[in-house]
Amino acid sequence: MAKLTKKQKDAYAKIDKNKLYSLEEASALIKEITNTKFDSSVDVAVRLGVDPRKANQMVRGVVTLPHGTGKDVKVLALVTPDKEAEAKEAGADYVGLDEYLDKIKSGWTDVDVIITMPSVMGKLGPLGRVLGPRGLMPNPKTGTVTMDIAKAVSEVKAGKIDFKVDKTGIVHAAIGKVSFSEDKIAENAKELFDTLMKLKPTAAKGVYVKSIYLSSTMSPSVQLDPKVVA
Repeated sequence: MAKLTKKQKDAYAKIDKNKLYSLEEASALIKEITNTKFDSSVDVAVRLGVDPRKANQMVRGVVTLPHGTGKDVKVLALVTPDKEAEAKEAGADYVGLDEYLDKIKSGWTDVDVIITMPSVMGKLGPLGRVLGPRGLMPNPKTGTVTMDIAKAVSEVKAGKIDFKVDKTGIVHAAIGKVSFSEDKIAENAKELFDTLMKLKPTAAKGVYVKSIYLSSTMSPSVQLDPKVVA
């Protein structure tokens, strides 16, 4: 195991491993124990009592964080010429079609979200091998395949994120930055938790939310009381 620095030891010492923290306590503690020179992301990991291998227990959704993610999200709008002005006015960073499809074929993926139209999805199919592993393939379920391009771009820029349970049953999501006030961190997390509760599969039996951890980039994690989602 790598040797801990003095700051890391101090951070671990401030966490009571036998305590389940409230959301407010955890939000304040994460700010206190983060010592990076950059504005760290605040991340949530929620372990769910579901079997992701079964289609009727897959948990996937979108949520608009009330205070945004704190990140400048780079959006590519793959649209036909008649939709280009709409995408640009809504704040898309890159707008076009064939020229960007060619760039992606060459390995370019320097964006966070791709938004497109139903009529364009056929052209994106062959690029699944490039976009899929990076989580960039547009999907109607997350609102990134739509005719209302302006709305989709605006929502993503305002803090809309999509999430899904991974193969181990955990939902990971970045919900803000350490520079946010503890209230804003807590409110963003609560919005995510509320959305997760609405998505509970009817086929999932037993305890739905098994554990929740809050952390920041390079910080130890703080365990929350699962009752915060009740």
